[in-house]
Amino acid sequence: RGVARDNGRIGNNMALTMEYRSILAADIAGSAGRGDSALLDIRDVLFTALRAAMDRGEIDWAACSRHDMGDGIRLIMPPGTLKAQLIHPLGYELAVRLRARNRGAAQSAQVRVRLALHAGDVHVGSDGTAVGHPLEVVARLLDAPPAREALAADPALPLAVIVSPHFYDETVPQGYPGIDRESFRRVAVTVKEYAGEAWLWLPLAPGLPSR
Repeated sequence: RGVARDNGRIGNNMALTMEYRSILAADIAGSAGRGDSALLDIRDVLFTALRAAMDRGEIDWAACSRHDMGDGIRLIMPPGTLKAQLIHPLGYELAVRLRARNRGAAQSAQVRVRLALHAGDVHVGSDGTAVGHPLEVVARLLDAPPAREALAADPALPLAVIVSPHFYDETVPQGYPGIDRESFRRVAVTVKEYAGEAWLWLPLAPGLPSR
């Protein structure tokens, strides 16, 4: 639990250091049953849009610890990454890019994404190994019903973002440019052994500010 590495193996003698890191996890909604060819295509759409959004946020994709989840990805951000950047511009830019791409795509090729954000002390190794409770938290948030239900309720929404209380407290109310606290709503989260609260944000939802 809470262990990530691209090749799934951990060296017995690897030294891990504890570091405070921001964590992002993304999952494509409704990816099951589309077939391998379609899955490869929609993965490419997500990864391309996410990398472009990270570029806008001046976050180095190559410096992230990446865990490919098949129909999604988990990224442990480089040390010192400003958490607010993961909301704006990254979150907003990702939503814009997904919406623009979906407008010209068939229903079977739509890419709609759940995104979870959290931060905390993680044990990391030089090869990308990562261990720690924050990874479990972000996995539960990514699976949380409120984000799933939001996308199911509005087929036009490209992105639903769910944010841990810790991440929210240190970003959303702090007056950072581009972040509108009125766009976030508190939700209850119960997934497996995890139960608590989080904050849901739906970029580009009708009635919300465009930036």
